[in-house]
Amino acid sequence: GLGRSKEATAPAPIGQLVPGSFLAAVVDALELGPPVVISPSLSGMYSLPFLTAPGSQLRGYVPVAPICTDKINAADYASVKTPALIVYGDQDPMGQTSFEHLKQLPNHRVLIVKGAGHPCYLDKPEEWHAGLLDFLQELA
Repeated sequence: GLGRSKEATAPAPIGQLVPGSFLAAVVDALELGPPVVISPSLSGMYSLPFLTAPGSQLRGYVPVAPICTDKINAADYASVKTPALIVYGDQDPMGQTSFEHLKQLPNHRVLIVKGAGHPCYLDKPEEWHAGLLDFLQELA
């Protein structure tokens, strides 16, 4: 754990996909209804299986150069109905790599943050927030 949180066993090793049922159980336990999932970097191992699970009930998906995009097959990407805003910094090679897979999502748009690296939301917070807010307003 971090800080004073209790130590917990991760549901999968870093870089391996976590079953989609993991996040589904979190959403159910918190009684969130269909959420918008924002998924930077390492969180891709959690969010991608949740996104591509049959019957997934996401309102929107915002991947920010996530890992594990190569572990999802083309048919699973193609079956996703959820609107997505694919985000990455133009100085982030990992972002371009993840985009090459994520662009298979049929209902997506792209926000490339100029002059930003891997944590583009930290490098250029104004651009990040403006793009995210625009996407969220379209979902409303």
